Amino acid sequence: MDLGTAAAYPGHMTTAPAGGRQIDLRGRVALVTGAAGQLGRTMAETLASYGADVAIHYRSGAETAELLAARLAQAGRRSLAVQADLTVAAEVAAMRDRIRATLGDPDIVVLNAVTSSGEGWTSILEGSAEAHEILFRGCTMQAVHCAKAFAPAMRARGSGRIIGISTECAHLLNPNQGAYSAAKRGMDGILRTLARELGPDGITVNQVAPGWTISERSRAAPEDDAGYIRSVPLRRRGTDQDIAAAVAFLASDLAGSITGVWLPVTGGLAMPGI
Repeated sequence: MDLGTAAAYPGHMTTAPAGGRQIDLRGRVALVTGAAGQLGRTMAETLASYGADVAIHYRSGAETAELLAARLAQAGRRSLAVQADLTVAAEVAAMRDRIRATLGDPDIVVLNAVTSSGEGWTSILEGSAEAHEILFRGCTMQAVHCAKAFAPAMRARGSGRIIGISTECAHLLNPNQGAYSAAKRGMDGILRTLARELGPDGITVNQVAPGWTISERSRAAPEDDAGYIRSVPLRRRGTDQDIAAAVAFLASDLAGSITGVWLPVTGGLAMPGI
């Protein structure tokens, strides 16, 4: 796949909008956490397609992360696969130092990684307290540790983009999703506060909230999603590319006046009120 042109990615902006402006991330360094995962890989590839150099974070998927870094490098982008446990502040700081030494300080930080508790979907009463703590550390504390590690360089530069990957679950609050919803809502509180705190420094902080998304795994083995689709106004599930396109937009200069936003990419299933 040619990463050098946006046309290589279906749904990407291939012609300039009114005023001649288009997404252009050349000269930018992006970090995508959890980039070895299903959605993370597409985000990393998409940001690279618009010209960004990309740091590919992983916790345990070393082989996948290295292969992705190699693909981006072959397409002419600087890339680095870097391991860290994002629930540990010292490991996040070490990751920052390695990225800085190899690519430079990130202009764009995408908080996509999620630490699974392994319990699956279960009710609050039946689930363990440990599951809530694991997800809290993996979502909410990831945002805290990464902000402390990467925002100071953005502040010194006078610009930057922090983009958290949330979920429609945080809005819908369906049964058996309490631990996950609470962890993402905790992340929401951190990121919205950061939007106010970092705005004077030229840094935007936003979130993209996917619905039940079609990715590589579900394209290979389609799921029984008819009931879900009937509840979605657009009558379809979004794709990994839909999510990545929203991330690329918020990472670009086109979104320079947008901050503090929780952007649902759910086909209309999640519609936050005003």
